[in-house]
Amino acid sequence: MPIANHKENIIELKNISFSYGDDTVLNNLNLEVHKGDYLGIIGPNGGGKTTLIKIMLGLLHARGEIRLFGKDIREFREWSKIGYVSQRAIQIDTSFPITVTEVVSMGRYAMKGIFRFLNAEDRKKVLESLREVEMDGYQNRLIGDLSTGQQQRVFIARALVGEPEVIVLDEPTVGVDLKTQEQFYALLRKLNREKDITLILASHDLDVIEREATGLICINRSVAYCGSVKGFRMHESYSDFYKESMKIHHH
Repeated sequence: MPIANHKENIIELKNISFSYGDDTVLNNLNLEVHKGDYLGIIGPNGGGKTTLIKIMLGLLHARGEIRLFGKDIREFREWSKIGYVSQRAIQIDTSFPITVTEVVSMGRYAMKGIFRFLNAEDRKKVLESLREVEMDGYQNRLIGDLSTGQQQRVFIARALVGEPEVIVLDEPTVGVDLKTQEQFYALLRKLNREKDITLILASHDLDVIEREATGLICINRSVAYCGSVKGFRMHESYSDFYKESMKIHHH
């Protein structure tokens, strides 16, 4: 099992602030993500989890300093190093005639450039990514014909095919049954522990974060807690944000 290297920062955010009009969503937030981390991001609804992720990915422009792999985000070009699975990834039009291979290939085009053709090496990487998520027997199936759990694996493969060093996931199991969730998180554990891929997982489910992540950040417009998963229950933020509103189920 790899151990997070706390001397090597993959993502650094310093004094980050962001507003939607007059509504301040993030205020003076600081965060470091280290190589090998499995970081869980939690917080109340409207606390800024999704906004924070979009800022990390360069989808929103915030005040403050953002560094990715040691480079200022304005100079960063190696976006294939960062895979992204959004909470809307599986909310697809099931009637759209696109195959599993075509979906995963999108991640390769993002790496090469949209107007370039895939070569034999690219096609090999697509198959390897599908094999990694145990979906290599489904290359020619339409994505809309798959179960929700199978679709999740395909979108993980799309993230993997760009050979990322970090994968960011935003509420990836909303509306998914428990058995499928367990299989999905088992796959994430494998990627983190065996493939040494850094994971950042935003979730409303504290039980999942406690079980899966190695570190935790709780945000409510700013950082309310950052540290070990076990230590969070003893922190005042746990009572402030979760004790009254969240039920925790242990499986």
